[in-house]
Amino acid sequence: MRDFAAIDFETANECPSSVCSMGVVIVRDAAITDSFYSLIHPEPDYYQWFCRRVHGLGPEDTDCAPVFPYVWKEIAPRIEDLPLVAHNSRFDEGCLKAVFQVYRLDYPDYVFYDTLAASRRVFGRRLPNHQLQTVAAACGFDLTRHHHALADAEACARIAMKIL
Repeated sequence: MRDFAAIDFETANECPSSVCSMGVVIVRDAAITDSFYSLIHPEPDYYQWFCRRVHGLGPEDTDCAPVFPYVWKEIAPRIEDLPLVAHNSRFDEGCLKAVFQVYRLDYPDYVFYDTLAASRRVFGRRLPNHQLQTVAAACGFDLTRHHHALADAEACARIAMKIL
């Protein structure tokens, strides 16, 4: 793939609509051309301890953050009609669809590609697991800020440029 947008969400709780941060990395002609990161005021607005443990975010980070529709207004023109790529795309696509539904936005039926599934096909049993940081390392990218949405989106983009 030469043109796509890698996307990653972090959630505040078990609800897929509770996105509290997102990162997007735009790839055109097989080169990263743009990136975007934002904290987001989650809906529903509460944090589960296990989510906080994963990404370190809490209400003190997002209480004054914009709600999703305002953030999406900045992202949508960057994505345009690009396919979306995510590591374990079921999660990220589920978050995107859920938050669109919560805010009653028209979902544009984005096409998603999954670097997790691609990793399993390409690397098979040569890797000990197919977690994002493991696959990123196998593709020559050092993911140092795992579970920061922009860092994860960049890792996903780097993986996609190598194996998709």
